[in-house]
Amino acid sequence: MKSLVKLVIVVAVAMAVAMVLSLALPQAAFSGGDAEKGKALYTAKCKMCHAAEGEGNPGMAKALKVEMKALGSKEVQGLKDAELKKGVLEGNGKMKPVKLTDEEAANVIAFLRTLKK
Repeated sequence: MKSLVKLVIVVAVAMAVAMVLSLALPQAAFSGGDAEKGKALYTAKCKMCHAAEGEGNPGMAKALKVEMKALGSKEVQGLKDAELKKGVLEGNGKMKPVKLTDEEAANVIAFLRTLKK
């Protein structure tokens, strides 16, 4: 009987912790972001430099005197989400920071993951 009571208490505590976390963390932290919403943001904020499919805009690369890595490449896709988020929000090399909420950043990263080759 004691073990059943302990089990009920453990389950109740686990459920309470899960409920608190679901209220405290943004939805994007659980879902990994919405790729469709991310594509819309990417089109509005990233496409000019990175091109529609993430291959990089050759004219922009030439103007900035940089080599743009394809966003679908193994090198870029091998980065952790946190690394991609930091690059987007803080900038990377000549790339300027992009102003996005945490949820928007998660959505853009979800879209970037669809570019994997």
